[in-house]
Amino acid sequence: MVLLRPFTLLALVGLGLSSSVVSTAQAVDRPPLYYRDPTGAPQWSATPKKDASGRDYVPVYDEDDTSSQSPKPKAAAADPTRKILYYRNPMGLPDTSPVPKKDPMGMNYIPVYEGDDTDDGTIKLSPGKIQRAGVKSELVQRRPVLVSVKAPGVIQLDERRVSVIAMRSESFVRKVEDVTTGTRVKAGQPLMEIYSAAIAAASADYLSTIASKTTAGNETFGRGSRQRLINLNVPEAAIAALEQTRIAPVTVQWTAPRDGVVLERSAIEGMRANVGDVLFRIADVSAVWAVVDVAERDLGSIAVGQAVRIRARAFANRIFAGVVKVIYPQVSRETRAVRVRIELDNPDLALLPDMYVDAEIDIADPGPVLTVPNSTILDTGTRQVVLVDKGDGRFEPRAVKLGRRGDGMTEITEGLQDGEAVVTSANFLIDAESNLRAALSGFAEAAKSAATDGRSDAGARP
Repeated sequence: MVLLRPFTLLALVGLGLSSSVVSTAQAVDRPPLYYRDPTGAPQWSATPKKDASGRDYVPVYDEDDTSSQSPKPKAAAADPTRKILYYRNPMGLPDTSPVPKKDPMGMNYIPVYEGDDTDDGTIKLSPGKIQRAGVKSELVQRRPVLVSVKAPGVIQLDERRVSVIAMRSESFVRKVEDVTTGTRVKAGQPLMEIYSAAIAAASADYLSTIASKTTAGNETFGRGSRQRLINLNVPEAAIAALEQTRIAPVTVQWTAPRDGVVLERSAIEGMRANVGDVLFRIADVSAVWAVVDVAERDLGSIAVGQAVRIRARAFANRIFAGVVKVIYPQVSRETRAVRVRIELDNPDLALLPDMYVDAEIDIADPGPVLTVPNSTILDTGTRQVVLVDKGDGRFEPRAVKLGRRGDGMTEITEGLQDGEAVVTSANFLIDAESNLRAALSGFAEAAKSAATDGRSDAGARP
């Protein structure tokens, strides 16, 4: 290597050589600070580099102010008491510089001090950055997780609480009481009067057997005639009146067999009713069913006896309590859902058949488990991570395994211990800071390695 002394440089200038030649001669005597784009574009490099056209980047030295019209950028808010490792791009791009520098928008590169990057896997933030980011931490605690399966459904009648009034003999409707579809009736309330030749004949036969029983003194005598009236579905009250008055009535008064609502009325005064015709259909709606569709994926969590909360869409602020009674043994091919029957008390008759409802079936274990808020979890899809607050501005990313979720909380089955503090707010900002530092560190290591290789190649040339 040829070293040019000051008088040699003066001699070169005196010979009329250009300043660029002098600058090149000076370059041999000291290393450059960085390299800039040969076209003057706002692009820099920490190592020798070529542009898209194959031209070499121009080296910039400590006193080289003639190659740039703007002064050399200075680091913003540098701490003179700490050692600066490098400068990183203020916009978070993977670009570093060993010297102060500006980005294309004129913003100063940010200094990275020694000690900011740790090798123990933790992330260290300054108190000011923690305050500005709004970082909040919370202790891991044991508490019950309220987990429920939600399913839509409809209200249906309890099949065991439905009664029909059908004729078992050819009859004629003589009179119908003021009872219509939707009317609430009580058990024993009169509904209609029926004339039937078969019932009239059975009544007369029963009266004759009653008289014979009185003469013979046999208590079992005449039971066949009474059973015939029962088989004709004659109401018990009509049979009792026959036994008391000993008079065969022309018509028989039919009464409601239970408390309920008239769902169907087919009886019309003067009509003829054939055998099997249904004249009234009455249902007790003081207790109903909620039949809901549970998704196939949730079927394994459902069991008979689990408590259920029902919300009817007609009563948004009211909750009806029920219990799972039956899980139907069939999966719908179209919806991939299983029907589940829930029995509900309906004392004020607010729930009506075919009303839409939403069910929440409690499937949680009531015992306390280790939990964190849902906002604590950083989920990448294949890996779940939480940030553990180690104190003094240090945060440790830690992989965890999750359990059940519910009521804004998530169960932690592995990775945390009771009493540890985890970040619940601004954890995405800390995670971004960690990823940025990892990228910048890798970029800086690659740049140093390239510079070392370049110097080795230069020293190896003859």
